[in-house]
Amino acid sequence: MSEVKKATRDGFGDEIVELGKRDNKIYVVDVDIGKSCKTGKFRSELPEQYFNVGIAEQNAAGVAAGMATCGKTPFVVTYAVFGSLRMCEMIRQEICYPNLNVKIACSHGGVTPANDGASHQCIEDLGVLRTLPNMTVIMPADYYAARKLVAKAAEMYGPCYLRFTRDAIPVIYDENTEFEIGKANLLREGKDVAVIANGDTVCIALKAAKMLEEKGIQARVLDMHTIKPLDKDAVLACVNEIGKIITVEDHNILNGLGSAVSDVVAETGKAIVRRVGIQDQFGQSAPYERLLAMNGITAEHIVELAEELAGIE
Repeated sequence: MSEVKKATRDGFGDEIVELGKRDNKIYVVDVDIGKSCKTGKFRSELPEQYFNVGIAEQNAAGVAAGMATCGKTPFVVTYAVFGSLRMCEMIRQEICYPNLNVKIACSHGGVTPANDGASHQCIEDLGVLRTLPNMTVIMPADYYAARKLVAKAAEMYGPCYLRFTRDAIPVIYDENTEFEIGKANLLREGKDVAVIANGDTVCIALKAAKMLEEKGIQARVLDMHTIKPLDKDAVLACVNEIGKIITVEDHNILNGLGSAVSDVVAETGKAIVRRVGIQDQFGQSAPYERLLAMNGITAEHIVELAEELAGIE
């Protein structure tokens, strides 16, 4: 893991320009927050493929749906709290129900908006949108993952929700790493406990695994970048080969990554799961690291849980 930090929203901003240059069917539908969501370069270099509908997220969903019926591949770009919740009915009725090729690319996911406070800290989006039929739900773990998964989302057909961070987070991958939607990335092998994380918590999981190694506990670490479709095979391998799983996410522990993993585990009746994430509470205006700590989303807490699980026969 590199000491370099970059926000995943920057990965989206850089990649969408390259995609738009290669394919004139790629469009950006902005809701007047392009500066924060990194669409300024796309607007400057590809003005004919850029639409700003103003602060009207529901309208953006409808405009994008219309574009998709004409063979375009629109990316609706906004903040996660608006792209998932304010637009939810339109996503369901106008995008997912007719299974249209619309991508929803959202910055400010989880508590990375930090000092912006609870109104902008979206802790429900992955859970809400993974319940919609036809929807694919993705959260990249770093800058390079964001670029690769945005490109993969553009290639696939159908509705897709991509969640990015506002704050800079450690770089884990490099430009040569390959990604497959619906396939977890194995970052570290281990036999004592499995740690399944996504997005900005993957670096925390890796830090915890290193700390555990010093204690003689080997942790398998998975980057479950796709929440839906979930990589069930990877989860089942953790169940059958280890039997002790910790999920880590910057999202409400209800209906997010932890719930998705638990759904699979429950049907096997075999493994133990501990969920680390936002403890079903709203955020507040505070530094990002403090907000994580308030919810136990720390390497130290993961280590405590892993030690507890490792002691269970």
